[in-house]
Amino acid sequence: MQALFLRMNVALCAAAMVMASTTMAQPVPAPTLARAPFGATPDGQPVEQFTLANAHGMRVRVLSYGGIISAIEAPDRTGHVDDVVLGFPTLAGYTVDNAKGGLFFGATVGRVANRIAHGTFVLGGQRYHIPPTEGTTALHGGRRGFDKQVWTVEGTGLTADTASVTLKLVSPDGQEGFPGTLTTHVTFALNTRNELSLHYRATTDRPTVVNLTNHSYFNLSGEGSGTVENHVLQLNADAYTPTDANSLPLGTIAPVADTPLDFRMPHRIGTRLHNSMTQMLYAHGYDQNWVINHAHATAPVPAARLRDPASGRVLEVLTTQPGVQVYTGNSLDGAYAGPSGRTYRQGDGIALETQHYPDSPNHPDFPSIELRPGQIYDETTIYRFGVEPVSASAP
Repeated sequence: MQALFLRMNVALCAAAMVMASTTMAQPVPAPTLARAPFGATPDGQPVEQFTLANAHGMRVRVLSYGGIISAIEAPDRTGHVDDVVLGFPTLAGYTVDNAKGGLFFGATVGRVANRIAHGTFVLGGQRYHIPPTEGTTALHGGRRGFDKQVWTVEGTGLTADTASVTLKLVSPDGQEGFPGTLTTHVTFALNTRNELSLHYRATTDRPTVVNLTNHSYFNLSGEGSGTVENHVLQLNADAYTPTDANSLPLGTIAPVADTPLDFRMPHRIGTRLHNSMTQMLYAHGYDQNWVINHAHATAPVPAARLRDPASGRVLEVLTTQPGVQVYTGNSLDGAYAGPSGRTYRQGDGIALETQHYPDSPNHPDFPSIELRPGQIYDETTIYRFGVEPVSASAP
């Protein structure tokens, strides 16, 4: 599978070589970083927006509220730049609509991403209770997860290759029912190779659980352009974790072979999106956790490759995390509009949430998300953007 992903990168590498050959006469300009106010929360806390940009036309906007990626602007095969993630034009969209709709657009999700069955788990012989937010399930950290808090700006960085901002959040012992004071740092970094990396680090003063992810919804045709059904997806995953009707894992790992969840070879998303497999009916589309092959390596490994034949844009996702939750925006119902002024409907974006498996604290056979004093939670995800020529447009 790794070899297959490498072969699929040939066109991207060729494009990079062409880009490099045109700039041999002069060095590539260093990335830039801009910092500006972005309003205030309903309770008066100021929020800032950071814009990371490079000379190839990429711009990434990060908010100190929720550790949110509010925009990723990337060029297509003709050089035209579009925002390729769903979001809101103002802070109010994130503090009100994002929270009310359970959308998590662009957010850093924690303390525990994904679902905890019945909002409860046992750690060290003690049972903990997290407020349920999806029926009887605790989803994405409870009622006031990391996505609904203002993070501290710990620092910014500029080098010849990279622009970055690091955000910090201290979650006190007992917040949303989780044990231990957890100190989390997330560094967002954009380099000259059109790679956006997210580096997560966390420490605790008591045994706890932690599972962090980013919840950006991608549409490589551009925000507000409609469905992603024509995007082509490939996943470096031979297996997934089946769920029940409440999207909670059964505790087993099953092969993707001979199911609509088989993206080991690239497939158009819409081809099997409406399949009647029970797993698809439960989720109303794709909303499953795939088990990444060769996961938990010391360096990020390929997890997903998303391609838009129309624009030529390509997104590769590499990660140190063991799983990726693929979600096709099944709950988007046209109630919210983005910066384009167009409303978002089911299938208008796809989230590629690199993380540990759902409900891990209740499944001892899953990779553990326990964190103890003296240990460091340390995970990295890289979003690598590129383009392919028209000749590479077929799945």
